[in-house]
Amino acid sequence: MCLLQDPQAIAALNKCLDLQPTNLQALMALAVCYTNENYYNQACLALLNWLRHNPKYKDLVLSEDLRISGQATSLLEPSQHKLVQDLFINAAQRNPKDVDYEVQCGLGVLFNLSGEYNKAADCFTAALSVKPDDARLWNRLGATLANGSRPEEAVNAYHNALHIAPGFIRARYNVGITCINLNAYREAAEHFLTALNQQARGKDVMNSGSSSQISDTIWSTLRMCVSLMNQGELKPLVDQRDLKELNRIFSID
Repeated sequence: MCLLQDPQAIAALNKCLDLQPTNLQALMALAVCYTNENYYNQACLALLNWLRHNPKYKDLVLSEDLRISGQATSLLEPSQHKLVQDLFINAAQRNPKDVDYEVQCGLGVLFNLSGEYNKAADCFTAALSVKPDDARLWNRLGATLANGSRPEEAVNAYHNALHIAPGFIRARYNVGITCINLNAYREAAEHFLTALNQQARGKDVMNSGSSSQISDTIWSTLRMCVSLMNQGELKPLVDQRDLKELNRIFSID
């Protein structure tokens, strides 16, 4: 489940790029949002445009490279993906002793697209060596590790994100999901309740999206969690969204 309002973010970022097509930050963010929405070819196109407009790497992109399709589809075109991935690898190799944070982030996205989660995790880890206080990137690393069947490491990455930004609701939700996958159901429920309390107090420091959508998603997952705990008697409290009583039961301050 996705807490971020990626469709709205995509619309806003495209509007930004209409006004400023060379905005590198918007292009990289757009690639991430397209990936979250499974628009793989569009993610590749956004990353190609990031290279094309970057003064450090634009010479790597040939005119024929710009013919790739940006068709909105969840089907990844292998030749297009390989083209963009090879260009980013060339960019990373241009100065291997000087890690470029954004190039490593782009490579991490590309390896995620092809399901090469260990390579993606290596790229995000390299990027974090440059910016270790990037909570969003720690969260992205956590999601990548979770997708790569490395849940214990994912939990550590999410905790790093939460250490930097305790009010990061998406990271809190993600660590709860990973706890479910580790059969740590009570810990998962505690994370979901903490996220709901933060959302209720308006303390989502990373702007994870629509508060109503966030709330609905977390409550739904919490209901599943109490079922897995074999505590069906808690379902009415979840259905009534009785946060105060659930906080008391789980000893959440």
